[in-house]
Amino acid sequence: MPSLDLNAVINAFEIVIPKGRRPAALHEPLFSGNEWSYVKDCLDSTWVSYVGGYVDKFEAMISEFTGIKGVVATVNGTMALHICLKLAGVEHGEEVLVPALTFIATANVVTYCGAVPHFVDSEEKTLGIDPAKLRIYLREKTKITGDGCFNKLTGRRIKALVPVHVFGHPVDMDPLVEICREFKITLVEDAAESIGSYYKNRHTGNWAKAAALSFNGNKTITTGGGGAILTNDEELARQAKHLTTTARVQHRWAFIHDMVGYNYRLPNINAALGCAQMEQLSSFLESKRRLAENYRKAFANIEGVRFFIEPEFAKSNYWLNVLLLDEAVAGERDRLLEVTNKEGIMTRPAWTLMHRLPMFRECPVMDLTVAKALEARMINIPSSPGLGKADA
Repeated sequence: MPSLDLNAVINAFEIVIPKGRRPAALHEPLFSGNEWSYVKDCLDSTWVSYVGGYVDKFEAMISEFTGIKGVVATVNGTMALHICLKLAGVEHGEEVLVPALTFIATANVVTYCGAVPHFVDSEEKTLGIDPAKLRIYLREKTKITGDGCFNKLTGRRIKALVPVHVFGHPVDMDPLVEICREFKITLVEDAAESIGSYYKNRHTGNWAKAAALSFNGNKTITTGGGGAILTNDEELARQAKHLTTTARVQHRWAFIHDMVGYNYRLPNINAALGCAQMEQLSSFLESKRRLAENYRKAFANIEGVRFFIEPEFAKSNYWLNVLLLDEAVAGERDRLLEVTNKEGIMTRPAWTLMHRLPMFRECPVMDLTVAKALEARMINIPSSPGLGKADA
């Protein structure tokens, strides 16, 4: 029976994270720029809530960095993705294709729209949706009419597809765009984890009708909590801003709302923190890629485990670094988690697959052979930008 050499694994970690740098968190923020100055300026001005110059500046900085025209900052990434589905026209009783291997927010927001998550498989090359397998599945299980794509079994319309750039690694987007075109499905990108990641030299979020970013405390840059809606459609950007500001019609004093809206806008004080973080994003990405390369070298010759690297068509931000165990030693995963955490090296398994959770057990699901294998073999390892600083 094959077994994993845990001493060899710990020795590899020792190369990258010596004991003097432990405990090493999975991903902690780095505040080494103008954070204090900008937040103090925000406090001094008293403009700390949903109106203020830092919100506009933060949105402009994201737009410039990603090359996406429309950016609307939100209170978190989950709310950003919720609005993306609303912009895509997802309605009660429809289905939305999402990967089973994802953070729960991807599935939750589908239910916020009164729709039903439909779980699909992943591929090991990207950790994201497998386009080839999905196309075969849809050709077998759906029918196309003038009104869209319908699940033959449930009779429900499949309205949208939400690929996730898992741990910052870009999905193979071109074939997914083609699938959406063939099956009359709207594409929405869950780019929550992927600021600073590129697919074929374009930033993630550029392929869909709308996309969502997250700036949670554990993301590459953070606003404490926070997110953003991305779209290259100017009218959709206008709608997004309107929806996230309680759909209030502009007036000097009257409170007039023309539709059901949401109080999802990012406060100015959070945006101030985000502006300082954006100024350092390029250096954070350099540090994270340096850390990933250090891991790749350290684990290169250890049997039974490999460091996951970006696919050839992508440049990843390596938000959360990944070790993949060989199938033969997948049973060693929990023992490895126990030993590393005892050594002050925070490691975590992947998320529980969405279809296993009690509220989603009755949802439609395709064969998940690869997602199940990845769930059993995947371990996230410390990925903070500070660990990859050149002078560390």
